[in-house]
Amino acid sequence: MSDLTPQSEAPTPTTDKITQAARETIYLCNFRVSVDGEWLCLRELNDISLTPDPEPAHEGCGDTHEDPIAIERLNLMNMAKLSIKGLIESALNLGRTLDSDYAPLQQFFVVMEHCLKHGLKTKKTFLGQNKSFWGALELVEKLTPEAGEITASVKDLPGLKTPLGRGRAWLRLALMQKKLSDYMKTIINRKDLLSEFYEPNALMMEEEGAVIAGLLVGLNVIDANLCMKGEDLDSQVDVSFIVEVIEYDSTNLAGLLCFCSLSDGQITAILDQKNYVEELNRHLSASVNNLQAKVDALEKSNTKLTEELAVANNRIITLQEDVERVKEESSYQLESRKAVRSDSASDGQALGETRKQLKEETLLRLDVEKELEVQIGMKQEMEMSMKMLEKDVCEKQDALVELRQQLEDLRAINQQLLHKTQSSDAGSKQKSETISRLDEKINQMTGTVKQMEASEKHLVKQARNLNSAAGKLLQLQQ
Repeated sequence: MSDLTPQSEAPTPTTDKITQAARETIYLCNFRVSVDGEWLCLRELNDISLTPDPEPAHEGCGDTHEDPIAIERLNLMNMAKLSIKGLIESALNLGRTLDSDYAPLQQFFVVMEHCLKHGLKTKKTFLGQNKSFWGALELVEKLTPEAGEITASVKDLPGLKTPLGRGRAWLRLALMQKKLSDYMKTIINRKDLLSEFYEPNALMMEEEGAVIAGLLVGLNVIDANLCMKGEDLDSQVDVSFIVEVIEYDSTNLAGLLCFCSLSDGQITAILDQKNYVEELNRHLSASVNNLQAKVDALEKSNTKLTEELAVANNRIITLQEDVERVKEESSYQLESRKAVRSDSASDGQALGETRKQLKEETLLRLDVEKELEVQIGMKQEMEMSMKMLEKDVCEKQDALVELRQQLEDLRAINQQLLHKTQSSDAGSKQKSETISRLDEKINQMTGTVKQMEASEKHLVKQARNLNSAAGKLLQLQQ
């Protein structure tokens, strides 16, 4: 534990290599992977250009966009980094010994298996071609004698029928002994022996293998108790967790993998954004209320204009009836005048009166027609204004619907920000608890060291006394 604390505070060469690899753009075989700090974004190459970004290439890897094997190595290295990081964080938060059913541990073994399988040479046997990393792991026994216990235990396990199963059991036993990083470094340093099992451009033969071996040192803080009796290690491992990491199918052109840890500044920014969204929400609510009041006023005006239009239509109908009546009276007067002409001259006075009455009726008819034209013009203007009001009401209603939709979106964003804030608070509490536990362990170990120093001084004193007594005995014998 005391060795782990300086590693977390001071950067090491391995950490610098990982940081450098995390800042560059990686081109996978089927995806373009952009890694920046805690974010890892994947896009399908069929949807984007293969022109690389003008960023510095990974040291010792050459042109990765032209070498698919180098692309695979970088992909596996980043997957191993993320798997190891997630396993360490989840194990520390869990605070107990891990077992075989722990999902992040299963995912770590799958990633390690893919790393060890990369670039394996195919060996021909009586049963056909075979590719297994068990032969490479057996080299550890020759290079490190203390690893012979693991190899013997693997060979004695019942139920293991294939080299693949023995390799998986070896990985689990090495993790329980907290020697996995040391054993991996041992075989990676002997590339002359690994060349028998791996191609020259395999992950175990290149720098990425050394980076992964350095990352495995962090797993020494994990306590695991894996029971392999009765476990079927010969069968294929379920890799459904890859679907959880990358949501990808044939209809989607992009998947996204996000590992996000929020700092205090980011939490403050989220809270500020939440307050801004709430203020904007209040302004939008006020705008919606104002627009709703305007719509109500327009509806009242529309109702009033409709009533006035109905009154105008009734008046026009009345005027049309008056015009028809005047026409009938005029025709009757004309017929009467013709009859008067045929009468005697004694009826001249009555004819004059009839003509005067006809003239008055004609003037009245002209006035009625003018008023009718005025009413028709007013009716047309009212119809035009009604159409414009209806159009304005429709536009206001559309704007009201859009504002309501924006209001719902802002509420959803507000809810998401609230969830992020709560999750960030929970993560901060867990980190604080972990730090307090580590401080307690450090204090305990400091007390133990002091006790051992005191006992050492006491033993030195006793040794001096014994030496003086022995000298005195020798003098007496002489």
